[in-house]
Order: sequence, then C-alpha cells, then structure tokens
Amino acid sequence: MHLAELNIGKFKYPTHDPRMAGFMDNLDRVNAIAERSPGFVWRLKGDNNNATDFRIGDDMAVNLSVWTDAKSLEDYVFKTVHVQFYRKKAAWFDLMEKPHMVLWWVPEGRRPTLDEAYARLLKYEAEGATQEAFGWKEVMDEHRMRALRCA
Repeated sequence: MHLAELNIGKFKYPTHDPRMAGFMDNLDRVNAIAERSPGFVWRLKGDNNNATDFRIGDDMAVNLSVWTDAKSLEDYVFKTVHVQFYRKKAAWFDLMEKPHMVLWWVPEGRRPTLDEAYARLLKYEAEGATQEAFGWKEVMDEHRMRALRCA
C-alpha cells in the first residue's frame, strides 16, 4: 500500500497578487524537490505543472500526492527546503479551524481523484481518525510502532 495525502488551504490573496509571489515563484522548485524525493510516487498537477487551478469546497486550494510511506513524506515535508515554506504558510493562507490535511492508504499504482480525497477529508473532519481517513499523528504513531516492532 502507498500513502495518499490531501492538504487544503484558502489563499489569502489571488495567486497573481504580489503578496503571493514568495509562494507562487517557488512552486516549481518545491514541486521538483518532491518529485526527486525518495518515496515520491505521484502528485496532482494541471497544465501549469502545479495544482493551483484546482479547487474544492469553499474555494480551497489543494495539494494531493501519493508516497510509498509516511517516513518519505515526513522527510520531504520537514527535511527539505519545503519546510521553509511550510513555516511561512500564514503569509499566504488563512488560518483553518477545521482539519486541513488527511491521509489514507491506497493500493500501489492507484491515483486518487480529487473528489475521493475531499470525501476522505470530510470523513476525517466528521468522525476523526479511522482506517479510511486519518491525520499526521496517527500515521506517524503507526510508523513509530512498526519501527519498534522491527528493532
């Protein structure tokens, strides 16, 4: 099984607004790092090589990707240049009071649809962590438990 992830956010400004330049001007670079990262499988992208044209729910921007495992995703998010942009997210995205990220397992070779991913996020929001939809804490707890069992 591979790990699918969806994270969403509401842009504070239109993508062409100069206040979004720090984010928009680095999308290709950060996406290229993802695609070169160990464990990367696939990401949703449009004709512009990113997902900024896709929206769900209340005009939410999306990031949808698939990774071989949680550790690979964690390493990309927190151990590459991506973390610099993650730390600055408040400059470009509104604060979200509801869950903005969901994870779930998919069979190898499967590419989730945006509709499926959004349904998983809504399920996670409504029911909390389940086998079908869970958050970062649950997947990392599982990863740590698996590592302990193998040690």
